[in-house]
Amino acid sequence: MSAEIHFPQWPVEVVRRIAAERGARVWPVGGSVRDALMGRARHDWDFAVEGDALGLARTVADTLGGAFYPLDEERDTGRVILWREERRIELDFARLRGPDLESDLRGRDFTVNAIAVGPGGELIDPTGGLADLQARLVRAIGPEAFDQDPLRMLRAVRLAAELGFRLEEQTSRWIAQRARELLRSSPERVRDEFVRILNAPSVAYYLQILDELGLMDFIIPEVDALREQQQTSPHRFNVWWHTLMTVEAAENILHILGVLRGEMETLYVDAPTWAWDDVREMLEPFAALLTDHLRQPVAFRRYRRTLSILAALLHDIGKPLTCTEEVKPGEEKIVLHFYGHENVGARLAADRMRALRFSRAETDAVARMIRAHLRPSFLADAPGGVTGRAAYRFFKATGESGVEVVLLALADHLSIWGPNLQPDRWERRLEAARRLLTYYSERVGQKGQPRLVTGEDLMQELGLSPGPQIGRLLEAIQEAQAEGTIRTREEALDLARRMVQGR
Repeated sequence: MSAEIHFPQWPVEVVRRIAAERGARVWPVGGSVRDALMGRARHDWDFAVEGDALGLARTVADTLGGAFYPLDEERDTGRVILWREERRIELDFARLRGPDLESDLRGRDFTVNAIAVGPGGELIDPTGGLADLQARLVRAIGPEAFDQDPLRMLRAVRLAAELGFRLEEQTSRWIAQRARELLRSSPERVRDEFVRILNAPSVAYYLQILDELGLMDFIIPEVDALREQQQTSPHRFNVWWHTLMTVEAAENILHILGVLRGEMETLYVDAPTWAWDDVREMLEPFAALLTDHLRQPVAFRRYRRTLSILAALLHDIGKPLTCTEEVKPGEEKIVLHFYGHENVGARLAADRMRALRFSRAETDAVARMIRAHLRPSFLADAPGGVTGRAAYRFFKATGESGVEVVLLALADHLSIWGPNLQPDRWERRLEAARRLLTYYSERVGQKGQPRLVTGEDLMQELGLSPGPQIGRLLEAIQEAQAEGTIRTREEALDLARRMVQGR
């Protein structure tokens, strides 16, 4: 990495020119400098201003045709939002936090964010940020960084995850000593940093880092019980380790689909290579459709793929509350059961997501995924496998989240069995997934199956009165249509007539 950096003329030189006209001095600083040194794409820019930062921001917005927003008038901080080539760009302006630029930099959070660029392209780096970039380390400038804003503890892990860096040892100790202080941060801020970790590569590894630092206890406290909850065959590990394996498997499936860039990792999940080849082959016909689905936003900068990882993280949080023991006759070995853990887990997950201020749509989607995550396996082992009627009922129960449930069930199975994967059992699950995704693909392509009859048709043709019976008849007709046993209006009316007559 060079000790000098040359920013593009737009917007840095434009901002510098406007600042000079106003008699102010300005420096690009922080993440934008860090990313430029690393050769990463830059769309957001941070500027430290000696002088009137809000006034400069307003003038920049007016000059470039952007929108101006005051972020913190007391601290003289504002944002300009621009659109360039259909891309949103944010320029943040903040008055120096201290008597001069060096004081400002020394008062920041991490060394890699405490670098500025002078007008000649020279780096201003009083805390050794360039050396830490070269060593790929996230190092706090001092413990007071976390005392001033406890959310920076979570941000340290997020920064390491997004950059692929390690936490410096002293920084890790400072965080571990202060983990409880994360409770001082608002749930919304915790949620936003946590989501960025869920969106980063190698998410299972950084979730483990959060746990080792003690931060997970104050993000998702239910994890504490997962560490202590043992499981019996075919499980091989406690619930927390199985959870990390499932998260990694879910991330790998997103890589296979092309939703995420980069390569698969197997730091945790130990399924055989041929199993991943099977997943790739089975998903290939659906890849484009599923990728479009999983990249859909559910909230600002939160996507369906994010919720799929979150569901993998939370899918077994109901196990500690549902654990029962059974001693089989003639055997001394204890077998553990977790009957109903999917329903309890869905409730716990919804409660936790509400506490973190996720939207209702996100909360409902993740709860549905967890409540249904065992259903694909049940269908796989049912006589006849996944019928059209079963697929209809599955997607009626899971809605748009059904796709994520199918993928979560595969990730869960791979994590449970690992190198002990049984080919026959595994093939049934692949076939169940294939049939469910085929049904979904055909339904999406047709915008839903055509309605053969309406409630009014049933009342007119069969002489029925309005009431719950009409709904039950329409539901039975839709299931039979999904099964393929009826295809016409006449067949639908005949089925309804037979049901009314009890035949």
